[in-house]
Amino acid sequence: MIDFRYHLASIVSIFLALTVGIVLGTSLLQGPVLRTTQDLTAQLAATKEELRTQVVALERLQAENDAYIASTTPERVAEVLAGERVLVVEAPDADPAEREAIQKALRQAGADYAGRATLTNAYVDQQRLDELDLLVNRLMPDDMAVDPAATTYDKAAMLLGSALMTNDPAQARTRNKETLTVLDEFGRAGLLSIDGEPGRRATLAVMIAPEDPFEGADTEAQAGALVSLAAGLDAAGRGSVLAGGATSTTPGGLIAALRGKNETVKHVTAIDTADTPLGRITVVHALREQLSGRAGQYGTGTGASSFPLMTSRSTPSPRR
Repeated sequence: MIDFRYHLASIVSIFLALTVGIVLGTSLLQGPVLRTTQDLTAQLAATKEELRTQVVALERLQAENDAYIASTTPERVAEVLAGERVLVVEAPDADPAEREAIQKALRQAGADYAGRATLTNAYVDQQRLDELDLLVNRLMPDDMAVDPAATTYDKAAMLLGSALMTNDPAQARTRNKETLTVLDEFGRAGLLSIDGEPGRRATLAVMIAPEDPFEGADTEAQAGALVSLAAGLDAAGRGSVLAGGATSTTPGGLIAALRGKNETVKHVTAIDTADTPLGRITVVHALREQLSGRAGQYGTGTGASSFPLMTSRSTPSPRR
């Protein structure tokens, strides 16, 4: 009984001492701790304001730079694509403003604008893959050589590439015998729509990437479908460029998918700053570079080799 009371008194004494210590410590340190906290808060607030001021200044500088580059774009791209027929292919959910700005730059470069082929979400819908496969197999010409390992999207890319592109400048602005049928059937199936005269074949193509990355279980297949088409346009013509913004280099983005294909990046150029004036100038010069059989990865995202691109206007060498 004595031992129990002794231990109980000892425990109570310990907790009482702790309580008294905490109270005394808090009272003694309250002033210094409060002042330190207030000083730190003031410093953080000052730093935040300083950083905000810097961001505003940088944004203003960027806007001024963009405005200057935009105003000088006509002279920077003048005649770079003179005589070249260029097609724009718009991926599902691409930014219309970005596409219109690129179309404007192409015209400023003297390109013969072929028009636009706009893919719908149905084209990359994995629930409609069998339907697409049946359509492609039905429309595929008997004399078209197809790799036995080719996927449905590879075959669709070959078919659309043949309908929309040519690597012979003498055949530019003409249709092949399957063109109207292919475009009509793809349109009737709700897979694409056309604006202008893309059926009168082009030698160069620009594909506008989706504004946002693909998401979900079908991400890889959806992005892969469009990468296959970019490669098919390149193979059927004299070159193709994939144009997008910074988001296209993030997981699920089209340019990220392209840059993950070791063979495709050797032939198809990608630009991840096409939503800026300098990026659009790069699109124009990248098309010119494609005529010489060269490809590059330009921009600021993962996998980009360099940012600005200015090529000479010398006569291009034959396409590879």
